[in-house]
Amino acid sequence: MTENDQNWYAPEIATFGDRMTAAREAAGMTQEALAKRLGVKKSTLRSWEDDLSEPRANRLSMLAGLLNVSMMWLINGEGEGVENPDAETMPSDLTEIILEIREMKSELHRKAEQLARLEKRLRNLMVSDQ
Repeated sequence: MTENDQNWYAPEIATFGDRMTAAREAAGMTQEALAKRLGVKKSTLRSWEDDLSEPRANRLSMLAGLLNVSMMWLINGEGEGVENPDAETMPSDLTEIILEIREMKSELHRKAEQLARLEKRLRNLMVSDQ
């Protein structure tokens, strides 16, 4: 897969916050402007973009409508969303760094899932020993 073919917003590469930020920027909106239109505090919107929390379903629906993307794209990167950044207009060093960061995020995601499975097994073993 080349850099141009890569889905920059796939679930194993980008988070909800990454996709939300990309859609907001593509729509030409500031955090403050979007927060105002959604009727939330800027700090709330910032926490969504920083993946510290997620909007409830009604806000998610409004968010998707305001940003002209599908709710599913915001959630998992599938469906109608924003286009991948134009890697050809970025300096090659920047593109390499971004791709390496995304690769590391993907690996961290896989390791976090592995850790969660191990924790669950450990909890089950502890419960069965009692």
